Amino acid sequence: MKFAVIVFPGSNCDRDMYHAAKEIIKEDTDLVWYENSNLEDYDAILLPGGFSYGDYLRSGSVAATSKIMKQIKEHAAKGKPVLGICNGFQILLEAGLLPGAMLRNKNLAFMCHQEPLKVVNNKTIFTSQYEKDAVISYPIAHGEGNYFCDDETLKELQENNQIVFTYEDNPNGSVADIAGIINKEGNVLGMMPHPERAVEELLGSDDGVKLFQSIVNNWRESHVVNA
Repeated sequence: MKFAVIVFPGSNCDRDMYHAAKEIIKEDTDLVWYENSNLEDYDAILLPGGFSYGDYLRSGSVAATSKIMKQIKEHAAKGKPVLGICNGFQILLEAGLLPGAMLRNKNLAFMCHQEPLKVVNNKTIFTSQYEKDAVISYPIAHGEGNYFCDDETLKELQENNQIVFTYEDNPNGSVADIAGIINKEGNVLGMMPHPERAVEELLGSDDGVKLFQSIVNNWRESHVVNA
């Protein structure tokens, strides 16, 4: 399987993402500069955290209009996996690949610590290696991680089982404790906590390994079926 880690000006978690896919999961992985637009050879797209374009205007809003997003949308439309973490999640929201928006944390402060999460939906290509309702630990590191959507959108997310991760103590004020959501088709996941920073016990948790393993295992199973 081949991963592309998209690097925007201001990305600062791209090496963490690269390490998780290349060194921990042992899959072919490239860092792809945002001005490059040929993503045809990649099986999965990873949008890392950071402060793309300095978070000017709104977090992720400038990156969402960059040239490479056309390729990412085409990739998603083909049913291929797209994972956006932290700023990557914000970019997916701004680009319209996921519903809702991000507000400032309820305490108006940047938050950086380990956070317990619940795996609400383990029937996705990103979470199939987890047990349903498993409580796992990922770090968070954001100032605008307060997920918001209107009541109608929240109802749709709940009815379609699109809420994948929830916070156990909701540190940022997100609607319905939401920490991560998926699109209706099930191949685009956005989340604020950082699984790529939870891939070794040395980092405080290795709970993130199963997320990357889920992507790879589901890709392999689909290719065996289609072979």
